[in-house]
Amino acid sequence: MKKYIYIYLLAVLVLNVACEDVIDVEIPTEEPRLVVDALIRVDIDEPFIPVEVKLSLSSDFFNDNTPTSAESVMIQYDEYEDGVIINTLFSNLAELQPGSGIYKPDPDFSSDQRIPTSILDRNFVFNLLIRHEGRLYLATTEYVPAVPIDSVIQGEGILFNDDETEITVTYTDDPERDSFYLFDFGFNEFLVTEDKFYKGQQFSFSYFYDQIFEPNTEIEIGLMGADQTFFNYMDLLIEQTTNDAGVFASPVATVRGNVLDITDIDNIDVTNNVGQSNVFPLGYFAIVQEYKSSITIE
Repeated sequence: MKKYIYIYLLAVLVLNVACEDVIDVEIPTEEPRLVVDALIRVDIDEPFIPVEVKLSLSSDFFNDNTPTSAESVMIQYDEYEDGVIINTLFSNLAELQPGSGIYKPDPDFSSDQRIPTSILDRNFVFNLLIRHEGRLYLATTEYVPAVPIDSVIQGEGILFNDDETEITVTYTDDPERDSFYLFDFGFNEFLVTEDKFYKGQQFSFSYFYDQIFEPNTEIEIGLMGADQTFFNYMDLLIEQTTNDAGVFASPVATVRGNVLDITDIDNIDVTNNVGQSNVFPLGYFAIVQEYKSSITIE
């Protein structure tokens, strides 16, 4: 009897395989959008903010974004006192390698366009202005500090299987503010956390890489400050990003950042883009402090 059951099951399997058809799945497409990668990580011990803005055009799900050039890229930073602007400065950016889409302070400008880190203890608001293909884009941010990493050690635990590497990170939260953090574990792997349940305390957690590293592999981990808006943005983006794609690659669903298309906002007749809600770029502009720590895998 078992023999006939096996023959029947084999026949069913053959029929199922033979009846398989190739199905063409249409991937939704839309016009390319400007993508702004302007996460600026600050080492407060360095004399200048390492300004770098990367511009690209979005692609479909299966392709990489394409670098694009802009007509102009500039950072305007205004100092406030009691809600009033008391000082306005500018940093003009240039595409040092044509076609790269990467913009840095213009070294050929008549004055030094680099932004000193010494201003970060003052009340400055930073505005990124981009003119690209005749349209004007604006993103606004403030500098967000972070806290140092106390220690990074290798653990021996597993989360799902044996092909994992555990790293335990320890840091001490600042009790003077409500803090949000972004961790960069390398390999395009990021994690966000907030101090809601450990405010002002030393906190440790484990992070698991889904791979076994070769002995003596060095891994650098970064801890960045974040405000709540950037925290929420990265939380959504991380959910949609696999380990082999960057967080500023084209996501499965559109995650809108803090970059706005202000081309048609004239502050007289038009004060918002409610009437053209589909007109927007992708990406984010943030200036955050970062602390780094390295570990050598045993």
